[in-house]
Amino acid sequence: MKKIKVAQIGTSENSHGNSIWKSMLKQPDIFEVVGYAFPENEREKFPKQMERFEGYREMTVEEILNDPEIEAVAVETEEIYITKYALMVAKAGKHLHMEKPGGTDIADFRELINILKEKKLAFSTGYMYRFNPKINEAFEKVRRGDLGRIYSVEAHMSCNHTLETRKWLENFPAGMLFFLGCHLIDLIYRIQGEPEEIIPLSCSTGIDGIKTDDFGMVVYKYPNGVSFAKTCDEECGGFLRRQLVICGEKGTIEIKPLEVSADGGQYTVMNEIYDTSWHKPWDTDRSEVYSRYDDMMRNFAEIVRGKENPYTYDYELGLYELLLRSCGMEI
Repeated sequence: MKKIKVAQIGTSENSHGNSIWKSMLKQPDIFEVVGYAFPENEREKFPKQMERFEGYREMTVEEILNDPEIEAVAVETEEIYITKYALMVAKAGKHLHMEKPGGTDIADFRELINILKEKKLAFSTGYMYRFNPKINEAFEKVRRGDLGRIYSVEAHMSCNHTLETRKWLENFPAGMLFFLGCHLIDLIYRIQGEPEEIIPLSCSTGIDGIKTDDFGMVVYKYPNGVSFAKTCDEECGGFLRRQLVICGEKGTIEIKPLEVSADGGQYTVMNEIYDTSWHKPWDTDRSEVYSRYDDMMRNFAEIVRGKENPYTYDYELGLYELLLRSCGMEI
């Protein structure tokens, strides 16, 4: 594969900008990293994030957009600015990888999708569980019909962040559901599609006097069952209780934990059962260690070079619209 000349716009404290940068540098056979830009006073706001970028070329956003040799850009600014800079990249005719899920303005996101479509640009978003081998194995089992008709999907993804991070959630509608619940909504949407009814249930735990929605939840009604996404930023043991449960008439899959940290990346544990006996043990399997970011950026490079993207422009737009409605917004 011919190397892709790429640059990065932005980083942040609570998302994956530094990990994306590191991943591109780790794959010099795929990427030629030209430089980076820090808009929105990021150098002053996130001094702890700067070390990773030392020794590489700092550019302005305009220099990145106007450099004809730069084919692709990773936009990793804070979520509230994501679509703003993604639009600039798309208008400049460059392939785009952007942190999830987008800003909070549906009109801007729709414009972004229209430009990407019109210019036939590669589009990749930072939904990390799309590169989880056990989740993809479960998706394939669902597609083949191994579980029969699906009647419920339960998705959990919790953390135990600092008070400052929980206050920062005020930047988003429904706080935690927008910030991390979007990963779960992506999984449910991929399996079950558009729900018949959306019931937003996000709220504040009130712990430490917090008023932001640090408890995010949404329930979806489908013709033959109910599914839900739940995420909390004040849950002891939340990281290792992250899980995806897919229930069908012929079987059940439980993926828990969604990820366990390991040298070189993560691994995932999946349990399956296709038996009606009450006491039959689950079949359990564990993935090899993988790197969510390396796989994500390798996939982006392959899409730039012409591979079909299973997450189409229309899928990304439908997911984003579902997320905003799940956060209680009218669009």
